[in-house]
Amino acid sequence: MSESVKASRSTVTVGLSSVEGFRLPDGGYRMSQAQAAESIEESPVNALRFLSSKDSKALLGDSFTDYTPESIEVEPQSEQRGQTRINALPLEVAAAYWMSRAYRSNKKAFLLCWALITETLERRFDRAFGVIRPDDEWDRQLSDRIIDHMEISLSSAFKEADTALSREKLLEQQLRENGIEPWALPRDGQ
Repeated sequence: MSESVKASRSTVTVGLSSVEGFRLPDGGYRMSQAQAAESIEESPVNALRFLSSKDSKALLGDSFTDYTPESIEVEPQSEQRGQTRINALPLEVAAAYWMSRAYRSNKKAFLLCWALITETLERRFDRAFGVIRPDDEWDRQLSDRIIDHMEISLSSAFKEADTALSREKLLEQQLRENGIEPWALPRDGQ
């Protein structure tokens, strides 16, 4: 009986969250389907649905129809007993899933994609100019970038709510000035 090859695991910081990353014996990296979804506050079933959607085909090519995540065995953690298997997604598939969800107005996915794209560009510019930064600085910068833009989004959302409330009060005032009680039930004959 042959021993199956197992993936090794490590914790990877992605924005504000940490996920378990998996490295296959051939050097390829994987992320679990569940953690790809949880990173953008979605259910793992959404990641599975993406795999058979038109979006996956559009982003990953025509041959990517009805993709099934590969089930891989992972080295157990020291306190864990028995086998550990995950539904594994290549990083390209996890990224395509996040892009698709960002396009469909998932703000977490949008912020994560934007921050990761910006970091990638900055790393390339650093390399071109010979700038070397430690990984913990990159992690902090990515997290800060996401937090800053979350605060801007929340501030904008509250501003819109305040504007809507002001408009509602103005409309109520105008109705009352014209002899109409805005929240009264209509009387017979009205």
